[in-house]
Amino acid sequence: TGALAGSDDVIDCALRRAGILRVSTLQDLFDAAETLARAKPLSGDALAIVTNGGGAGVLATDALIRGNAALAQLSDSTRSALDKVLPPTWSDGNPIDIIGDAPAARYAQSLAVLEDEPAAAAILLMHAPTAIVSSTEIAQACLPAIRKSSKTILTCWLGETAVHEARRLFADENVPSYATPEEAARAFLQLRNFRHLQALSMQTPPPSPALHSDIAKTGATISSALREGRTVLSEIEAKGVLGAYGIPVVKTAVAAGVDEAVQCALRIGFPVVLKILSPDITHKSDVGGVALHLADADAVRYAAHHILANVSLRLPKARMQGFTVQQMVEPSTQSPSHELILGGMNDPTFGPVIMFGQGGTGVEVLRDRAFALPPLNAVLAKDLVSRTRVSKLLAGYRERLAVKEEALIDALLKLSQLICDHAQIVELDINPLIADERGVIALDARIRLASNDQPAFQRLAILPYPAHLAEQIALDARRVDLRPIRAEDEPLHRAFLEQLSPEDVHLRFFYTTRSWTHHQLARFTQIDYDREMAFVAVTRDDPVETLGVARAISNPDNTRAEFAVVVRSDQKGKGLGYRLMRKLIAYQGAKGTRELVGDVLATNAPMLKLARDLGFSVKHNDQAGVVGLVLPLNEP
Repeated sequence: TGALAGSDDVIDCALRRAGILRVSTLQDLFDAAETLARAKPLSGDALAIVTNGGGAGVLATDALIRGNAALAQLSDSTRSALDKVLPPTWSDGNPIDIIGDAPAARYAQSLAVLEDEPAAAAILLMHAPTAIVSSTEIAQACLPAIRKSSKTILTCWLGETAVHEARRLFADENVPSYATPEEAARAFLQLRNFRHLQALSMQTPPPSPALHSDIAKTGATISSALREGRTVLSEIEAKGVLGAYGIPVVKTAVAAGVDEAVQCALRIGFPVVLKILSPDITHKSDVGGVALHLADADAVRYAAHHILANVSLRLPKARMQGFTVQQMVEPSTQSPSHELILGGMNDPTFGPVIMFGQGGTGVEVLRDRAFALPPLNAVLAKDLVSRTRVSKLLAGYRERLAVKEEALIDALLKLSQLICDHAQIVELDINPLIADERGVIALDARIRLASNDQPAFQRLAILPYPAHLAEQIALDARRVDLRPIRAEDEPLHRAFLEQLSPEDVHLRFFYTTRSWTHHQLARFTQIDYDREMAFVAVTRDDPVETLGVARAISNPDNTRAEFAVVVRSDQKGKGLGYRLMRKLIAYQGAKGTRELVGDVLATNAPMLKLARDLGFSVKHNDQAGVVGLVLPLNEP
């Protein structure tokens, strides 16, 4: 994995995780600034093109195809409406060629028709100057429709002097304009990519499956190897680590010599695979150190002698520790399997990085791989897989069935957890990971170690879910978890907020609303645990529901954190707000925050009493009707 990951790959996945659009050239930078500053946000991924030049429309379309973008498929009603306002010779499809002699009214009428086309999230208006009508007249005719349009509008005015005034008119209305069809197409791609990145960063993952891992067993294996001065786990140890985290591994045994290899094969059952075992050999097949499809004891014996001869000839100084014997994974009777690679490595800037791609012996040649920063959830794991070429094969084609996606995603989540838990793992390869419609299984694994006494989370660019902060309490004979909020809590949090009374909403947010958007809820539930903490009280028994939340957001240097707390209207008077605040205060104090502060409406008597009981001092605020609360936590 380390050989396959370059620093640019890691920068790319870090920017992607942050929802940042990356550009490749200085011109793209200026175009992106023009586009994102002026264009309305996209509501979809398909574009409609209106042009008076067929060639210009084709150039824009080609650029879109190279960027894997989609042209909007025009509905029958839209085509019929365009038939009424365009000449019979129009292109009868998208791009919409309204013919070179198009007067200003034809542009405006086409825009009006496309406003009702649901498939088109954006419209690219293109004009090549003609002697028939001025570009300025066309711009003036189109602007009223553009001002009223709910769609994203982009324009391309081909030329210089003849279209200068048209460009100025559109710039005054904050409509982005471009000089060539290719620039306009790239601008749409930037909008689409930015929309996708922002949506990905706010997408609510499904509930996470319980990941059963044996951290202690894995830690003991790692510590034992490091005490012995070893920085690479043996194949058996590496597979044991994977198995401790629930990643399926093929049944494997170690044999010190030829006779023992035969006995191991008899116990495992034929057919088997025989591999050389040596700390000096990474790619066993490159030195003739692997034999497949061994059907009986004689085949194992012959293969063992042959492997020893191969390795002695090619790497005479390699240390021989014997063989590994493993069950031969037979291909599915319904469909051939895929060889994949899962991996992890440490980047000096961003820490652990996870890799997924096409595996097998040609992995360095194919270089079909994508990278992501842990921790992963199901949404991020699926996105990681989708960014490889092999993902299209995994979806199934012709006689090959689709790979069992949930098994692959589960393996990535468990790998992410393994890497997050153990700071001593500096490089990890699972190659190949066999995947088919039945599931996944690791045939080979390699783990490289380095001594590291720092807590595992400190080397991560993004803090994982702090599960150790969860505790259980009793509330009115109900079992309630006080725990950090999770991204998948969004449905519970929506229900919680919707059950607050209008008065309680006003006291908490200083305004009243009964409608909560996905974007607002994502901001509440998808938090950066390094800067923010939100403890929720969630019932353990049916019905599972959120009863209260206390949160704090720290400033960059952690000198101050601003808090807020709210308890569901029907749960007041039970001491839940006090329990949540005590937990929040203890957390911020342990984190080193100097003071906890908050603004409270002067009419919020219960909150002011709670604050005084917790030791807050009340200070006047410049804002009318609002008082400030301050609680010192740590000395400067």
